[in-house]
Amino acid sequence: MSEMSFEQLLNESFKTIHNGEVVEGTVIDVKEDEIILNIGYKADGIITKNEYSNDSSINLREVVHVNDKMEAKVLKVNDGEGQVSLTYKRLAAEKGNKRLEEAFESKEVLKAPVAQVLDGGLSVIVDEARVFIPASLVSDTYEKNLGKYAGQEIEFVISEFNPRRRRIIGDRKQLIVARKAEMQRELFARIHVGDVVEGVIKNVTDFGAFIDLGGADGLLHISEMSWGRVENPKKVFKVGEKLSVLIKDINGEKIALSLKFADQNPWLTAAEKYAVNNVIEGRVARMTDFGAFVELEPGVDALLHVSQISHEHVDKPSDVLKVGQVITAKVVDFNEADKKISLSMKALENSAPVQAAEEE
Repeated sequence: MSEMSFEQLLNESFKTIHNGEVVEGTVIDVKEDEIILNIGYKADGIITKNEYSNDSSINLREVVHVNDKMEAKVLKVNDGEGQVSLTYKRLAAEKGNKRLEEAFESKEVLKAPVAQVLDGGLSVIVDEARVFIPASLVSDTYEKNLGKYAGQEIEFVISEFNPRRRRIIGDRKQLIVARKAEMQRELFARIHVGDVVEGVIKNVTDFGAFIDLGGADGLLHISEMSWGRVENPKKVFKVGEKLSVLIKDINGEKIALSLKFADQNPWLTAAEKYAVNNVIEGRVARMTDFGAFVELEPGVDALLHVSQISHEHVDKPSDVLKVGQVITAKVVDFNEADKKISLSMKALENSAPVQAAEEE
């Protein structure tokens, strides 16, 4: 038997490897764009930056250090320069796909940062495996600006798993829907008509405001915004503003709210303040042909009939009064049951004018 050469003996001392094989090695050097591994083979293994991660901004020297142990997959036993070409990210992606498959079957809730914002949705990476979340499954409402999710860590479940077709779909919407349903159950279990609760203004319309009560929205109708008159809710309330509101009614999933608290009802003290013969001040709120309605305070209006404006003849209130004008008048009638108050400016005039026609 012939003797083996030194080179042959040296080669025999190293293990053999094949393309596609998973090997373990020790990091012997980390450069800006590659990692060098001792894999117990006659040549070192090389992991380029591109084969380490899909994140091009990553700094290899910060995430990998000399003497670290690493597993990698053989891409080419000889990369053309006598070294072994390895991939870390593809092996990690295979493990990640296995992880996603298990999460898909168990309906596990996953959490990962958004790696990329696309035209049609979001891309997240779990253990180097990419998951696509379509825009329609990002939230339970239409999201006009997906850019706000960039870099944000989000929760989702895998709703579709088909790695052969590169179709791994994530769903965040169903988690939001389920969470809101649970919050709604908890909210309706603890609230009752007459309760005062905290809420946040979610939307303001011409007819009212929708208040987020933490599980369900309640409607604060324009007629319940104040004991006084509110002409334009958008001038009074702002989205995001916190508000303490009274639960006026609960009908199924509909919640009616109010800011007309009973202890603030101006009619509780109206009988004393607006007793007959009291002289008061008020602001002209609106006018008709038969008289002017005067706001004495928010929630308390009084009628100044056209015949009570002056001893002199007045065809229409608008001939002598203006909306917003502050007037002084005498209370001539108070009806608490019907919440009606009648005023007279004429009663404060010194005396009726002498009519020239009568003298003639």
